[in-house]
Amino acid sequence: MKKIIVVLLCLPMIAGAQSLIGGKNIFRWNIGSVALKNYHFTYERSLTKRLSASVSYRTMAKGAMPLQDQLAKKINSSSVDFNNFQMGNTAWTLEARLYLGMGRMKGFYLAPYLRFANFDLGAPVKYTVTTGPAAGASKQALFSGNVKSTSPGLLLGWQFTLVGKLVMDLQIIGGHYGHSTGDLSFAAALNSDEVSALQTSINDIKNKTSPFTVTGTASSTGAKITTDGPWFGVRSNIGIGLRF
Repeated sequence: MKKIIVVLLCLPMIAGAQSLIGGKNIFRWNIGSVALKNYHFTYERSLTKRLSASVSYRTMAKGAMPLQDQLAKKINSSSVDFNNFQMGNTAWTLEARLYLGMGRMKGFYLAPYLRFANFDLGAPVKYTVTTGPAAGASKQALFSGNVKSTSPGLLLGWQFTLVGKLVMDLQIIGGHYGHSTGDLSFAAALNSDEVSALQTSINDIKNKTSPFTVTGTASSTGAKITTDGPWFGVRSNIGIGLRF
């Protein structure tokens, strides 16, 4: 009898808990990003049976750049010290999902999205003085700054219930294409021989970064580099979420 009374007293709390975790919202941790040292979280809200909207945030602390070997092959310039290249990033993504069946926020979906990203870079540029008293001296200029991009894209995926209100989101494949701009700078007192040597290295880099347009100028107070060009990427991830 006591057990029955306890159960009856707990029913309102159980019902309240069910309404708390079961609903039109999902908070999701995209765990696949951890492999690239990213932390990526998403909030999704159901609008209709087939349509939802979401916003996600991704962050990566500044450190050694993932996949730096691929970047080195792409730029192919000995003037950049890729072993000490540093990168951090943050990104906001706005996304709409059209589910093709199986119920609210379930099943296969098509998701157009818009991503705003900011990359915090530390790019060491090597240069060798060839004239003057310091001829033959190898030096390094650490450029720091940001590259910002805006990219629309499309994602294909499948979201389903694992157990209870726990869901899994398989972001199968997606891609985005947009535009980027960047500004990097290096501040130091340079003599005329150092200015000439650093400018030579900058010129070497900008001739090997197609399809990006890179411009740079060295002076007695340091140097500046600007970038402009297309931005593209692919998406594929696994997310674990809770409905509430």
